[in-house]
Amino acid sequence: MEFEYHEEYIKTSRGAQLFTCRWLPPNSSSPKALVFLCHGYGMECSGFMRECGIRLARARYAVFGIDYEGHGRSTGSRCYIKKFENVVNDCDEFFKSVCAEKEYRLKGRFLYGESMGGAIALLLHMKEPSFYNGAVLAAPMCKISEKLKPHPVVVNILTGFEDLIPKWKIVPSKDVIDSAFKDPVKREEIRNNKLIYQDKPRLKTALVMLRTSMRVEESLSKVTLPFLVLHGDSDTVTDPEISKALYERASSKDKTMKLYPGMWHGLTAGETDENVGIVFTDIVAWLDKFTAEGSNLIVEPLHEAFDFGIEKLPSPLPPAKKHSIGSYLCGIKETRTLHSAT
Repeated sequence: MEFEYHEEYIKTSRGAQLFTCRWLPPNSSSPKALVFLCHGYGMECSGFMRECGIRLARARYAVFGIDYEGHGRSTGSRCYIKKFENVVNDCDEFFKSVCAEKEYRLKGRFLYGESMGGAIALLLHMKEPSFYNGAVLAAPMCKISEKLKPHPVVVNILTGFEDLIPKWKIVPSKDVIDSAFKDPVKREEIRNNKLIYQDKPRLKTALVMLRTSMRVEESLSKVTLPFLVLHGDSDTVTDPEISKALYERASSKDKTMKLYPGMWHGLTAGETDENVGIVFTDIVAWLDKFTAEGSNLIVEPLHEAFDFGIEKLPSPLPPAKKHSIGSYLCGIKETRTLHSAT
């Protein structure tokens, strides 16, 4: 067997019930290091990032994924992000709970973020700059392209409505799947993945992501960890200038940028098998540079006694109660899964 796969539901300290999964080398192989996946907006880990998990596990890395609240198989209103800090803190708690597991306490720790997940990875690093040993960032959302930046007047108008109709799907957007994934067969496979959110962005979510991008952009000089940033030069979802800005402004002493001619946004899921192979070869080679014997990777061990607020839940979760919450403004009703998270 080339790898092991496990799934688990957890409850975070704020009560969010989230799906997690892990791809591991076979029992006989001790992992070279830990890799923590941060998926993109509207995406999920068990299906969309399966290829990433398998390839890295075959390269002898232990890989851990989490579906954010409202994403994939986790609970919550679909793709509704009330506070970006909630997403970052949920990842922080889960990732650290893994690092505290006995067999992983002395293993190197690497973040892997795609698109919006790149912003999450950078914010996790800024939250505790010395905790992670490095990051792989694929087309990261760490700056708003000047070509796409909305006019301040438009932002002000939308901001005036965000607390009245935060969950309304009224933000105009192009079909991201058509724009992100180049290979037509893989594009249809992604479109048929019902765990992936494919509706218009919710008002609050769009504004939260805009503010987060601006916040990360203002903080790029605070990035100090080693990183590999990857971008397709034909990406129309996140402009390659974004990765160039990160590379130029980051204070990291060890930083590498790879720009792939003709490739689109979905470097690891939407390109031809040949192109995906090229990208993963670069990723594994970069990780191996830090985990090779004699690399002197420094890891500050966490102890099992630490309380990260994570509670393990039955898998699968019992059926959730659903309630229709009507809007008194227009009579529109939306079904959401209720839990104690705020």
